[in-house]
Amino acid sequence: MPQRPKITLDRLIHRGEDCIAIRFEKDFGLNSEIKKIPGVRFSKTHSCWYVANAENILELILEKVKGKVWLDYSALKGGATLAGRKVLPPKKCPIAYVEQLDRMRYSDSTKKIYINYFAQFINYFPDTEIDEISDEQVNRFMQHLLAARKVSSSTQNQAINAIKFYYEKVRKLERKVYALERPLKELKLPNILSEEEVIAILKSVANLKHKAMLWLIYAAGLRRSELIALQIKDIDSKRMMIKVRGAKGKKDRITLLSEKVVDLLRLYFVEYKPRVWLFEGSSGESYSVSSLQKVFAAALLKSGIRKDASLHTLRHSFATHLLEHGTDIRYIQALLGHSSSKTTEIYTHVTTKALDKIRSPLDDLDL
Repeated sequence: MPQRPKITLDRLIHRGEDCIAIRFEKDFGLNSEIKKIPGVRFSKTHSCWYVANAENILELILEKVKGKVWLDYSALKGGATLAGRKVLPPKKCPIAYVEQLDRMRYSDSTKKIYINYFAQFINYFPDTEIDEISDEQVNRFMQHLLAARKVSSSTQNQAINAIKFYYEKVRKLERKVYALERPLKELKLPNILSEEEVIAILKSVANLKHKAMLWLIYAAGLRRSELIALQIKDIDSKRMMIKVRGAKGKKDRITLLSEKVVDLLRLYFVEYKPRVWLFEGSSGESYSVSSLQKVFAAALLKSGIRKDASLHTLRHSFATHLLEHGTDIRYIQALLGHSSSKTTEIYTHVTTKALDKIRSPLDDLDL
């Protein structure tokens, strides 16, 4: 008799909402059953299904999967309701924590990540006051992330940093070192588009504004957030440069302005007449990230390219193509705004430069 699959439930604070995470192996084929749970949603951020922590939610989940799975809700620590127990209100991230993030001028994306992980951490111990959580409990939470949630090394590192931020930056305690070893960061090579594939994608766009945005991302190696933050004054057509303000790490930098992009932008200016932001939404606000992502997705689909690619792939391709054309890696580092040359060196692993001159040893065997 085949063993029944296992579903693990645990507490999750998602976008400030007290939730129950529903986790299981992808190949269990349980999605159709989970979708029947009232109010259930899927989180790409946490790679799991989740539902609001409400009265009798465990009974509802059990009703949908009874007899089909083993249900493990031991990690909830009494934080969900079962047989009429009251819901424990989630602990909120301390105001002092948020204020310190603001004072230290962390980016919005980093603040969101830190607040989210710290909220998960303090709610993992619902019966313990924040300042009474021990080092041993910190290690237990990190073990939970690894064992139950199987998070990546980068996610584990972010969670550790979020916790350390509270003790070291908010409470001003000495630097904390925990017994749990930090994982080695995986070396994941970025996906790269060939020059022919970039041409196909950029040529597939008919809308002038959309074309100008995608051309500029590739031509200057911009992040999506950097593109939508550009103002008209940041384009210097006399010096053929673009000033990227307050980029990652709160640093300004200068990058390239392509002659072809200048010609395209002049046509775009005549037709769209932007006022402040280089690319504006319908109400004059900065163009949204979600709309920009849809523009790229449509261009990729129309081009017929079936690679797993995103807006950031254009930035990766910009760096790789510069390297393949002989640009010194130190200049590429400056154009991308990398603090360390080690970050830029990833592109030496994906370039195809000179590979065509290397002969496989199999070709020399008398087979």
